Amino acid sequence: QVQLVESGGGTVQTGGSLRLSCTTSPTIVSRYTMAWYRQTPGKERELVAGITDRGVVNYYGSAEGRFIISKDNTKDMVFLDMTNLKPEDTAVYFCNLRPPARLWGQGTQVTVSI
Repeated sequence: QVQLVESGGGTVQTGGSLRLSCTTSPTIVSRYTMAWYRQTPGKERELVAGITDRGVVNYYGSAEGRFIISKDNTKDMVFLDMTNLKPEDTAVYFCNLRPPARLWGQGTQVTVSI
């Protein structure tokens, strides 16, 4: 069972920045593609950004140009640096493998105020 623990969320004003962190089980980050997802009430969970085992990154939707995904294989961690945040970025953010493992972490809430 893969352990996934997200942190770093909070409330920021429009235009602000946040860094999300995800701690995983040992060797997961170095062996698999990891991704950040987000979900708002009543909507499907959506893919935000992904990073392969070799460090190739991809961004989806409005994340392009504003978010940066990175990882530290030695610490089994994945990060999401978010800048120029907008109210529509408000969501619970999750990290998981891509495709995702069956079990999800608790996520971390990001709220962007006007």
